[in-house]
Amino acid sequence: MGTLRHPLVEDRMIQGEGTQKSQWLQAFEKQPLPPLDLEQFRSKRVVIISPHPDDEILGCAGLMQQLMQLDCNIVVLAVTNGTQSHPQSKKYTPEQLNQLRPLESLAALECLAIAKHTQRIGLNLTDGQVHLQINQLWSGLDQTIHPEDFLICTYKYDGHPDHEAVGKTVQSFAKVHQLPCLQVLIWAWHWAIPQDPRIPWHQAYAYCLTDEQISQKRQAILQFNSQTQADESTGQNAVLSPSIIERLLMPYEVYLCE
Repeated sequence: MGTLRHPLVEDRMIQGEGTQKSQWLQAFEKQPLPPLDLEQFRSKRVVIISPHPDDEILGCAGLMQQLMQLDCNIVVLAVTNGTQSHPQSKKYTPEQLNQLRPLESLAALECLAIAKHTQRIGLNLTDGQVHLQINQLWSGLDQTIHPEDFLICTYKYDGHPDHEAVGKTVQSFAKVHQLPCLQVLIWAWHWAIPQDPRIPWHQAYAYCLTDEQISQKRQAILQFNSQTQADESTGQNAVLSPSIIERLLMPYEVYLCE
């Protein structure tokens, strides 16, 4: 893929193919992370705040499947509709993406067999400009979050400006309202390296996926045709290349708890 450059992300640049999946697997085989405590979710309402339609799947598809076994109610709060993922495209215009990407998200939830038990809410903020819409995001959280909810959001230093704006805002919201909050790594797997000091590994916990959960996560990711297919109208490769998808299909998802 190309390079996602933005002054807000400093040295956390998303460029090239990133760190290989094999490097991460080797690193965690040598130094395993402690397991994520699943009992903390039991019978709770879990709200996953997703910067774009697909982030909830890329980050949390394995855990979401497990949450259904824990009698949780799942809410996916989509902050934007990801309308700026294909600049100058004739195949995927912003108007088309505004309709298409939420539908891809629903199809992915169907693949995970959790669509009937998941509420999806869209805030319709501007893709790529979340850092300029913090007040609107906070208001959306205020209208959506219940007093006993468990929150999951993107890592506040994940490398994508929208991911970081969402992570920082949701974490602040959680602290103000004294709510439990986990941050999931997504693009950090791309720019970071094993034992990277920019990630607080001492706060990291791993949820280990079963083979079936990985298989269903793969099928769910493939529902995002706009992100997994090349754009002939611009000559651009897929936003999510095969190697990026494979890295996101590691046998665990990693969550940070501050």
